Amino acid sequence: MSFTIYQATVPPMRHTLGNLAQLLAKAEAHCTARKIDPQALLGARLFPDMFPLTRQVQIATDAAKGAAARLAGIENPRFEDNEASFADLQARVAKTIAFLDSVRPEQFEGAETRHISIPLRDRTVEFAGAQFLTQWAQPNFFFHVTTAYALLRHNGVEVGKRDYLGG
Repeated sequence: MSFTIYQATVPPMRHTLGNLAQLLAKAEAHCTARKIDPQALLGARLFPDMFPLTRQVQIATDAAKGAAARLAGIENPRFEDNEASFADLQARVAKTIAFLDSVRPEQFEGAETRHISIPLRDRTVEFAGAQFLTQWAQPNFFFHVTTAYALLRHNGVEVGKRDYLGG
């Protein structure tokens, strides 16, 4: 049996979202222990023109569910971008994991050549499924999870590589 697009998409994204949930839990505990307003972390940015932590998590979850939905040829669930607390972000991550768990491997049959079209603000990008996964979906997903990790680490949350990679 060969390695599939499903195996390259759902399990690693699901695993990493679980790790992101643990990072967010540590961030919330950090705020509680040090009596820091959670908004200080939720609104933290690495640079003024970058998105804050909350938006990084939103985009990471959008990237995961969007990749699975597009590659499986099913509707991409829409989430409102209204999270304002760690609990809200945890709920969003959990909803994304639940969606990934609902997608079946057989839905990915033919995904490597499935036509994927992504409308952007100024253009539309077109991919075959395998190219979409390796050149767009995975890099985008991991960029935003890594940036969320970096924001927490930069702001003093005691997290390390093991937290990012998970058990």
